[in-house]
Amino acid sequence: MVLMASETEDFSFSEPFHLTSIDWGNENHRRSVAASLVQGVYILEQDRQAIRQGRLHALDPRWWEFFHFELFHHLVDDADSSIFCAIYKFNLPAFHLNHSLHGSPRYVIAFRGTLIKLGTFFRDLKLDLAIIRNILHRTSRFQIAVQFVQSFVTEVGHSNVWLAGHSLGSAIAMLAGKTMAKTGIFLEPFLFNPPFSSVPIEIIIKDKRLKRVIRIAKSLITTGLTVARKTKHHRKTEEDQFVALSPWVPRLFVNPRDVICSEYIGYFEHRKKMEEIGAGGIGRLATQNSIKVLGRNAFRKGKEYSEPLHHIPSASLTINLSPSQNFKQAHRLKQWWSPDLKLQSKLYKYREL
Repeated sequence: MVLMASETEDFSFSEPFHLTSIDWGNENHRRSVAASLVQGVYILEQDRQAIRQGRLHALDPRWWEFFHFELFHHLVDDADSSIFCAIYKFNLPAFHLNHSLHGSPRYVIAFRGTLIKLGTFFRDLKLDLAIIRNILHRTSRFQIAVQFVQSFVTEVGHSNVWLAGHSLGSAIAMLAGKTMAKTGIFLEPFLFNPPFSSVPIEIIIKDKRLKRVIRIAKSLITTGLTVARKTKHHRKTEEDQFVALSPWVPRLFVNPRDVICSEYIGYFEHRKKMEEIGAGGIGRLATQNSIKVLGRNAFRKGKEYSEPLHHIPSASLTINLSPSQNFKQAHRLKQWWSPDLKLQSKLYKYREL
């Protein structure tokens, strides 16, 4: 599976701007603003490429200024000189000072996904493949991102700092958030269509009963391999690290017709079902491990263990149940600021034995 998706098509600029007044306590408003700010990163990079090619191109800052943000900073990939991240600062107008700011961010660090343009496509594709191979953490783009996040949060504090991203960008935001969470700093992430680097059973298998049988069998195999190939001390250490991440609750926004992210639905629901049938221990151990990764790392002594990106203990999972005609539509960022979505949200909190 190649994680390719682009937000290069022309948008009607009126679409995300139906929110003339932002209620920061409203989850729909918060989601729409976060998605619009991520779209702003795509716009920044497209504008950079247009200027480089000598084409007249006027940057449209409404994607952030409409919501009273200013472009504070941006990050550039040293491999292709592309803009892959924008940092926005929230500036509330004086006439809004009487409005509640509860739930609003002070800064938003947003990451774009794959951009199908000549100046970015091959580099983005290479990073997409790094997600599948569980080596995104070794790439220079991620290193630039996480080093900035770490230093920036140290400078401004972690409260009221959001992370946001789409597709490849959500993978970078996810990994940066996990890295910070492991140090006890919990940032608030809005992750749109985040990649799940495993077989998309949720889409491939339609029969619910067969799907459940396959997931249970997979959990049993994963648990068996884990017990056989890891010492009790190693398993206990990984369990402790996993539990330490459990207070961090990233917001995941997925579409069941999107092959890139749909497996998050089964990932969390399966763990819940295993608990219901009294096999919670197996479900939890399988959640922390991967057959593919166990096989790759089993006997590689001295080598770094590649932890799958999607191994997270807790999440607020929002599923877009609105009809999607095809994969492209199901993966588009623009769906997440639409005012007429049919959404289903569930909170999954990791429970210890």
